[in-house]
Amino acid sequence: MGPHAASSSLLPPFERYDLHGAFDEMFTADGEPRAHYRELASRLREIPIRELQRHQQAADRAFLTQGITFTVYGDGQGTERIFPYDLLPRIVPPHEWEQLERGLQQRIHALNLFLRDIYHEGRILSAGVVPADLVYSCPHYRRDMRDVRVRRDTYVAIGGTDLIRGADGEFYVLEDNLRVPSGVSYMLANRQVMKRVFPLLFERYQVRPIDHYAQVLLATLRAMAPVDRPEPTIVLLTPGSYNSAYFEHTFLAREMGIELVEGRDLFVHDNVVYMRTTGGPQRVDVIYRRVDDDFLDPLQFRRDSTLGVAGLFNAFRAGNVSLANAVGTGVADDKAIYAFVPEMIRFYLGEAPILQNVETFLLTNDVQRRHVLQNLDSLVVKAVGESGGYGMLIGPHSTAQQREEFARRIEANPRNYIAQPTLALSRSACFVGDAVESRHVDLRPYVLYSGEATIVPGGLTRVALTRGSLVVNSSQGGGSKDTWVLE
Repeated sequence: MGPHAASSSLLPPFERYDLHGAFDEMFTADGEPRAHYRELASRLREIPIRELQRHQQAADRAFLTQGITFTVYGDGQGTERIFPYDLLPRIVPPHEWEQLERGLQQRIHALNLFLRDIYHEGRILSAGVVPADLVYSCPHYRRDMRDVRVRRDTYVAIGGTDLIRGADGEFYVLEDNLRVPSGVSYMLANRQVMKRVFPLLFERYQVRPIDHYAQVLLATLRAMAPVDRPEPTIVLLTPGSYNSAYFEHTFLAREMGIELVEGRDLFVHDNVVYMRTTGGPQRVDVIYRRVDDDFLDPLQFRRDSTLGVAGLFNAFRAGNVSLANAVGTGVADDKAIYAFVPEMIRFYLGEAPILQNVETFLLTNDVQRRHVLQNLDSLVVKAVGESGGYGMLIGPHSTAQQREEFARRIEANPRNYIAQPTLALSRSACFVGDAVESRHVDLRPYVLYSGEATIVPGGLTRVALTRGSLVVNSSQGGGSKDTWVLE
């Protein structure tokens, strides 16, 4: 059979559907719809292609009129783009979601304990469970945070964990996004559009709601307020309209009913943060910041930053304002530190990890580095501090020249890279042109934490819209689809 051949049981509009080489979310290996997809598969066989195309156009118009965009940096053809959206939902049955939820709660708890530990007692480092030099050499480790008390010991209040499903049908954690995780607005917007496009199908499927995410986020931020501030003022700090996620910043601020501010809107006096308003200065108690550590405070970090607030770190250190997420959390989403999260769970919680990591090679290890350099054509190499699909080599899809360049980079700075096997991400049904085809996907659920973890039942399913591609990032040509967690 050819590379895109489908099972004979796959009737239109599935005639170009590829069932080979990866776990398929919708169909079993013999082409039968999985139980939770049967109704959708049946409906797709009934709907004329032209009607599906009209639905897709209606969805695209909805994204356009709402201004749901993202920015691609370094794109000479114009950076602002409508976020690509696939019409067909990804469906998650209840038993699978229950396991994911428990695994994510366990993981965020351990990561917060790890961050508290490395900035205070350092027990896990003394025990040799996580190498101290790996932590201290991380660019996101902030010595300024040593012995700083963080409200509720919540370093990561908002997390986005990237999950993939392997060929064995099991979910694995690909990476943790703990600094300023993005994309949740697209999760919410996808749902709003889907309800309008397929209202009857949505109702019949009894999909668990996610619309309350903004209120859960607001409650999480309120819980982080200084003790003496029972009615806290909360703001969302954005780098401004040129940031790639500015749509999301405005969307979340509006949904929560809080002020969207830039650094110039805030000032610090006597270690207290104030917001400039037409009625005079107003004290700020919690800042949901979408500005990286380096740019938060020109007095403490980068002196050339115009995005942050002078004196903000001292106000934070004094306990007069809370930051979500706390300064210094980036050390825990370093891709080399990621390799030790299962050991963190065992060390702090005394439990076996519910969700497993992807096998990871640390290139500071001589043996593992030699193995990786000899097998670059079959591995994925990632820069430990990059996101958005940047700084990455996908070995099977690379040229000899690209592999030579990455080998030089690894030899020059092995701490800056990790490697992982090239995984066959699971595939999901997508509406492409005039047929339903399979495309690789991942899943990013959003975890909210203030002593206890809350996860709204859903997430951002990202799609590699280019046939055969494994890169789901929007900056690299990916899109997204609605994620239905069933009652």
